[in-house]
Amino acid sequence: MASTPTRSPASSFTPKRPLPARIRGWYRGFWSALEGTGTSRNGSTYYLILGSTLALTAIGIMMVLSASSVESIAAGKSPYGDALKQGMFAAIGIFTMFVLSRINVVWLKRLAWPGLGVALVLLVLVQVIGDEVNGNKNWIDLGGITFQPSEASKLALALWMATVLSVKGKLLRRWQHALIPAVPLAGAVIGLVLLGNDLGTAMIIMMITAAALFFAGVPLYLFGFAAIAAAAGTAVMAISSSNRVCRITSWWTGQSCADGVDANYQATHGLYGLASGGWFGVGLGQSRQKYSWIPEAHNDFIFAIIGEELGLVGTVVVLILFAILGAAIYRVVVAQEAMFHRVLAGTIMVWLLGQATVNMSVVTGLMPVIGVPLPFISYGGSALLMSLCAVGVVLSLAREQMAPAMRPKRMLKFGSRKRRETTGTKKTARKRT
Repeated sequence: MASTPTRSPASSFTPKRPLPARIRGWYRGFWSALEGTGTSRNGSTYYLILGSTLALTAIGIMMVLSASSVESIAAGKSPYGDALKQGMFAAIGIFTMFVLSRINVVWLKRLAWPGLGVALVLLVLVQVIGDEVNGNKNWIDLGGITFQPSEASKLALALWMATVLSVKGKLLRRWQHALIPAVPLAGAVIGLVLLGNDLGTAMIIMMITAAALFFAGVPLYLFGFAAIAAAAGTAVMAISSSNRVCRITSWWTGQSCADGVDANYQATHGLYGLASGGWFGVGLGQSRQKYSWIPEAHNDFIFAIIGEELGLVGTVVVLILFAILGAAIYRVVVAQEAMFHRVLAGTIMVWLLGQATVNMSVVTGLMPVIGVPLPFISYGGSALLMSLCAVGVVLSLAREQMAPAMRPKRMLKFGSRKRRETTGTKKTARKRT
């Protein structure tokens, strides 16, 4: 009688997958459970983007009220003036965001060339009739309301580059098509911003340009040359300005410049604010650094006021909201098959998260002082309005990923002329029958 062979313990052993593969599996499983799959996609990404954006905007209005009230009272103004103005721009921006989220972004291609043209004209007008504030000439006064064209140029450039690069398509493998006309026109925008002495905004626009080229699939070796050119240009711009040299040396050494100017004054008191906040902060509205220790605390250094009044918990909440926003937009980016959609969403993602990273790096002392606002939170109607419009574009792409039955209805229905004619013919035929 033949005996049944037994399996050795070694033969039944299943090797474990490498840790990176397991992390990728957990990541995909998490998003599949959250979003659903196929026709059951529930739009979690859409609502994560929407919820985090609205939460950051609400925090921004609250903190602008807290940070600006003291200096407004000292100037003889209403303590609610800046917060009300920020709230007005937030209302306009949220309405525009919802409108953009309900339209097909392909129709925005029609605005690419006109939008960039208007942005360039406005940037030229800034140098002619613009207002200069703290050494930067960036603002145009429109009947008592100041507007910053450089903020509008970020969205205009992102849309234009997505449109042009998507038309080029496979030709982008050749460096001539990758660089022309994208780089010269982006360079014109950057040059006009630099004429206004705003190196921080110019750096963000450089980031937008690089992101558009990256998501379009431009050969990576070109980024090496671009990085060298950008580093050299930034170094020249820094050295050519005594103010910028003072900021860098003060940040590096922690000491005042040769003429006694402490260009690191804001950053130093920003760190004081973060340190004094502790775990839970000194209380909303109770900041001491906003009493002119941090000049214009409601602008670029509002993150320090958040840390002082709401503590480490408040700053972590802001970081988590930006992380949720970034992760959700990334899910939208990787799901896009059309180059125009992928480049546009990816560029907006890099713009918002990159600017937030630069701002918080400056406040925490990881970078020298650069005038870059914190998206959705810092005071500034132009920046808030353009950021919300950019999120509206991404929401439109996220909406298309949802199951048809779960999609929010469009406010404006667009279609091709042929499709409209076909639909009209069918409706007429039904009426006749």
